[in-house]
Amino acid sequence: MSRVETATITAEPLWWRVLLLLLSSAYLQGGLVKLSDFAGAQAEMTHFGLQPAAPFAAAVIVLELVAPLLIVFGPLRWRRLAALALAGFTLAASLMANAFWAAAPELRMPLMNAFFEHLGLVAGFVIVAMLGRPR
Repeated sequence: MSRVETATITAEPLWWRVLLLLLSSAYLQGGLVKLSDFAGAQAEMTHFGLQPAAPFAAAVIVLELVAPLLIVFGPLRWRRLAALALAGFTLAASLMANAFWAAAPELRMPLMNAFFEHLGLVAGFVIVAMLGRPR
């Protein structure tokens, strides 16, 4: 990491880091829950057809714990990569978990709401990847 990059990151305002933490908080929480209940994490992977479940669960836990930390505290290059990783993960997970277009009529509305809420997270992570830091 260059001196310029290090100096820029340490000079970021606190409000920016708080916003990054808030944007990433659901992933930290999800990773901690999955880590504390690995059997449940495996069951979730199985529910969505991801086999073998244990490696998928482990990969999701690592992503959900490491990417937010890189977004909040990591160097700019890693922040951008982590933000893109969470954007891609969120989009893929939302397509699997919130497929409102294929759901029974009584499930369409809540799944549609969740799907579009997750699209907002995807957009937020893409913005972080594009901007990197406040200007």
